[in-house]
Amino acid sequence: MSDWFRLQNEAEVPSPSVLIFPERVEENLRRMIRLAGGVDRLRPHVKTHKLAEVLALELKHGITKFKTATIAETELCARAGAPDVLLAYPLVGPNIGRFLRMMAHFPATTFRAVGDDSASLKALGAAAAAAGLTVEVLLDLNVGMNRTGVTPDEAAVELYRQILATPGLLPGGLHAYDGHLHQRSREERAVAAQAAFAPVWELEKQLRSLGWPVPRVVASGTPTLPLLAQRPGVELGAGTTVFWDFGQAETCPDLDFLEAAVLLTRVISRPTPERITLDLGHKAVASEMPAPRVRLFGLEDATFVMHSEEHLVLESPRAAQFPVGTVVYGIPRHVCPTIALHQEVQVVRSGRASEAWPVIARARRIEF
Repeated sequence: MSDWFRLQNEAEVPSPSVLIFPERVEENLRRMIRLAGGVDRLRPHVKTHKLAEVLALELKHGITKFKTATIAETELCARAGAPDVLLAYPLVGPNIGRFLRMMAHFPATTFRAVGDDSASLKALGAAAAAAGLTVEVLLDLNVGMNRTGVTPDEAAVELYRQILATPGLLPGGLHAYDGHLHQRSREERAVAAQAAFAPVWELEKQLRSLGWPVPRVVASGTPTLPLLAQRPGVELGAGTTVFWDFGQAETCPDLDFLEAAVLLTRVISRPTPERITLDLGHKAVASEMPAPRVRLFGLEDATFVMHSEEHLVLESPRAAQFPVGTVVYGIPRHVCPTIALHQEVQVVRSGRASEAWPVIARARRIEF
């Protein structure tokens, strides 16, 4: 394996840090566009990177539609000049007011929301009408993940009818996220996706037969990106593809993207002859996944024995080759929440970490 990730100036970079390789990010964007069948099909998820500079790269490549999970990510898109942003997360409580204030502050951006509950749709519509605004709402559908969304059946038809009839709301189509589909076999994944989305296509057909507008269908996670790309008109919402990680690489061996986000860590202790302790705790790499949570270059055979807030302890028969202070590089299992743990990322060009980008949307609140 080539040491493409190794820095010439690693002694100047603090640990733990995230290294971002913009040239590899741009190549991933080109591959995403080709796989989707065109830039108009893409609505990449901003939760993966939370970075204004990556948004600028996406806009540079002609991507104009984005998907977010938080109001801060949504606001970051508007600040970057994104023309079209879908907040794919239910609006409840004070977030309704925050969303409407953001709409009023950024009139050049089209904001869209999702909904799956009658009472919350009424509250959103009433608040929007009182503010003199109209919110386009996509009906959020449950295609088997059982996290949010309404089952695409007659209840979904009635909720869509409510959106049509509610002052302050405008029907924006359908949204369906399939994060539970991650079969390693592309063939098995295709069968599962077909079963999950058949009711969605039927619902879309039914709504259109009633003469109701269905402007768009937003679907797909990363594993189903190439599968749902085969259905014309569907907007594809994958996000991890911009950075990639080893979790997605294991899940989707059929997808070809470059690792563009690398963790830099250091050996801080050698508590026993066969143990190495790294400064890569839960607060530096996402810990919601099973261990190993990072694939370390040069330590692929190490055993992960302890992971705590600030420490990652490994055992390896080659521990003596890694004295205290040694720099180690690795790829996270899940890059999206890993990025959110860092205040800034180090940007690598021509083998050197040359600047830092602030991870602005890791915050819960930006406010214009």
